[in-house]
Amino acid sequence: MSHDGKLNNASAVLFGRDLYYYPQCLLRMARFKGTTKNEFIDNQRVIGNIYALLDAAMAFFFKHLSLSGKIEGLYREEELEIPYKALRECCTNAFCHRLYHRPGSSVGIAIYDDRVEIENSGTFPPNITMEKLLSGHNSEPQNLIIANVLYKSEVLENWGRGIELMISECRRVNIPDPEFHTDGNSVWVIFRYIRKTMEYDPTATRQLPDSCPTATPQVEKVLHAIKEQTLSTKEIMGMLGLKDKSNFLELYLYPATRQNLVEPIYPDNPKHPRQKYRLTEKGINLIKNN
Repeated sequence: MSHDGKLNNASAVLFGRDLYYYPQCLLRMARFKGTTKNEFIDNQRVIGNIYALLDAAMAFFFKHLSLSGKIEGLYREEELEIPYKALRECCTNAFCHRLYHRPGSSVGIAIYDDRVEIENSGTFPPNITMEKLLSGHNSEPQNLIIANVLYKSEVLENWGRGIELMISECRRVNIPDPEFHTDGNSVWVIFRYIRKTMEYDPTATRQLPDSCPTATPQVEKVLHAIKEQTLSTKEIMGMLGLKDKSNFLELYLYPATRQNLVEPIYPDNPKHPRQKYRLTEKGINLIKNN
């Protein structure tokens, strides 16, 4: 992704590390007390590339939304109050389709007792009405290079299916359909939910400390399952009592590898038939200090 031998802005947004000169690569996250912005419980700002921001966003959801589990046969299935896939798809779209040429712009996540709001700078394509948006449409990404990379790396859903996925995921757990809004300068999505009473669970895995702010309880479970061993996907899932491979990869393994806590033994061939995973030095140090 270069032009005349120079990396373009899309490459920085996707893969950049030192983004001091890209202040618009900002994610704002807040957990408010109650249903207004009068008082917040948690307030964070993160600057980074899209993958780092997506991990930070999902970690923030896991920190502030209740995670419940139900037993399906011999296995425990975990579910956020708002489905993980719906939130992840919404955030991915916000990072992918937003306007990056405004230096003061950002993506914002606000969590209240009754809803989650995700907003970004930009607007819907001019020929896409709200009716067409909700009934299915051809995707017209604002940032074609970014959209292509996210699609090929399997982060972005098939073009034009993201909204359908968000709606179907919310209906699956019997919460209201997400609401889509724009004022011509920004786009925001509202997920409404009924907050579950959070009780103390002595068996629950605690959140990792602020020294690793993008980690989730699921990532910590992977680290403690592997420890000094080298294990396959199936072996890790068996130790954690999980059966849904797609959810395991999205919630547990991929975040751990993206944060360089876990590494594959065949990094150049992700689908190697004998692929296994082990902790990196960073992962080993992290569980030693907890």
